[in-house]
Amino acid sequence: MNQILINTLLLAAYFAVLLAIGWTCRKHATDVNGFVLGGRSVGPWLTAFAYGTSYFSAVVFVGYAGQFGWRYGISATWAGIGNALIGSLLAWAVLGRRTRIMTQHLDSATMPDFFAKRFGSPSLKLMAAAIIFVFLIPYTASLYNGLSRLFGMAFKIDYAWCIVLMSVLTAVYVIAGGYMATAINDFIQGLVMLVGIAAVIWAVLASKGGLAAAMDGLARIPGPAMIPGGEPTPGIFTSFLGPDPLNLLFVVILTSLGTWGLPQMVQKFYAIKNEGSIKKGTVISTLFAFVVAGGCYFLGGFGRLFDDPSFYAANGRVVFDAIIPKMLEGLSPMLIALVVVLVLSASMSTLSSLVITSSSTLTIDFIRGTVVKKMSDKSQVLCMRILIVVFIAISAILALVQYKSTSPIAFIAQMMGVSWGAMAGAFLAPFLYALYSKKVTAASCWACFILAPAFTLIGVFCRDAMPGILKSPINAGALAMLGGLVVVPIVNLFSRKPPKDLVDGAFACYEKTTVVQQSTALGAETVR
Repeated sequence: MNQILINTLLLAAYFAVLLAIGWTCRKHATDVNGFVLGGRSVGPWLTAFAYGTSYFSAVVFVGYAGQFGWRYGISATWAGIGNALIGSLLAWAVLGRRTRIMTQHLDSATMPDFFAKRFGSPSLKLMAAAIIFVFLIPYTASLYNGLSRLFGMAFKIDYAWCIVLMSVLTAVYVIAGGYMATAINDFIQGLVMLVGIAAVIWAVLASKGGLAAAMDGLARIPGPAMIPGGEPTPGIFTSFLGPDPLNLLFVVILTSLGTWGLPQMVQKFYAIKNEGSIKKGTVISTLFAFVVAGGCYFLGGFGRLFDDPSFYAANGRVVFDAIIPKMLEGLSPMLIALVVVLVLSASMSTLSSLVITSSSTLTIDFIRGTVVKKMSDKSQVLCMRILIVVFIAISAILALVQYKSTSPIAFIAQMMGVSWGAMAGAFLAPFLYALYSKKVTAASCWACFILAPAFTLIGVFCRDAMPGILKSPINAGALAMLGGLVVVPIVNLFSRKPPKDLVDGAFACYEKTTVVQQSTALGAETVR
């Protein structure tokens, strides 16, 4: 059967399922709580898959796997392991329960609203909303770019049509069903990703004679010299830490620790149903990350075996986003169709999460109470639906412009580094400390809100003037995140302490008594 026909039939069936779910879930999206959080009643499987599919998209499969697999070889798999252990397991263990408890206690549906109520500062909410809106757009644009190359390979159609198709379909099911439609679709999309990654890795390695033959071939490719002026290092791309351990460490930090401060990720904890869902979700999310992220980076590590003139621009620079699509060209028609659905699933799930986060943030945290003093639930939901269209349109236009750009941020991975570095650098430390410590001040939040975006943007626009290690937006983003963990305690020492009644009121939620079954916790009886 013709490749294009197979792709079309499979995509048509996939789109029909997504739209049907959006239509079915419309009854859950009649008020703000239902549209944004699914009524805070989302179970462990849906929440875990929503978390994982929002985490991993075309940015990972095409951009990061291609770029870091090329640079670091098999050692790039460490990024996937870090995503599973730090970005999923520890994130759920450290943030999950406390985020769910305190956000419900404060009646906050968004991260900016949390900062406003936790610190009694409406201005913090406005600043946080502005950061989210500005820095989610480049990340969203990167999703389109990752998808474009695979669609071009599979359908031979113009890039603009890829963007239009993805934009319209995502807008339709998110607008109709809100968060619940997104969560259910994320579950289906997650299953596609799990099956697709396993099948693609097997097929790609088989095309090179199997795992042992592929590793042998990769080991024969000379790598950069490990010491200045030395000879090329043999086998470096199959070594434990690869040719550049330091920069690989920054990749692990950015892609793993970043989830702790990204609103589209943290807000998944707002909606989870109960304690049991948190425990199960932790395990499910971690295993999902091991398979998807670990599989993507492992696959990318073999990119040099497929070296091709199409990998290089006219100036000789490697076009990293072209590596994974080239690796997949020789697959069977059915596998190529599966890959197209896989990457489309990953991208649409992340896009839906981003547009809900952005539209809800602007509506709840900026328009309501600032532009429009009083808004009914119905008006807020309508406003969010309109903003979803606006946000998707802006990011789609930016994707088209960026695709033809010759700027230093022309690759998917760099765009994500800018977005994640600014947002996670601004929010990670204040949010984490605010859940655990009564000493955190509004001033320390302001310090992170200002320093992290400024540091990231300086790295973008003054790249040539930056020290060597900071010329990469990825390294700069990772340092912005780590810097916040130091900035908050220091600023706390020199700033006015928050009002005691405000802090005690926020932390009162942790002091409530909850009765559980004895299988969960032993009682106070004394055994005689």
